[in-house]
Amino acid sequence: MLTLTSAQRSFLRAKAHSLNPVVMIADSGLSENVMKELERSIASHELIKVKVAAGDRVLRESMLEQICAKLKAAPVQHIGKTLVIYRPAAKPNLTLPK
Repeated sequence: MLTLTSAQRSFLRAKAHSLNPVVMIADSGLSENVMKELERSIASHELIKVKVAAGDRVLRESMLEQICAKLKAAPVQHIGKTLVIYRPAAKPNLTLPK
């Protein structure tokens, strides 16, 4: 899993504020198709918002950890039912602070 400094996380949270969720995870959870869509989205956008239907915070936290581990990404934020995830692209669009 990718790690970020607090300054980098803050920078990415600000960038993610205006984003709309690109993937919705329904009650069926992290299926293979959802993971493929997450991979495709993060590969093209670097920074994505994900909406999760699950009402249990612990379950959403677990999903965030699983997603980040499988995609080699970094968790940026978990607010309510919205997750923000970052993984730099081959040619990064975002320049993170040190």
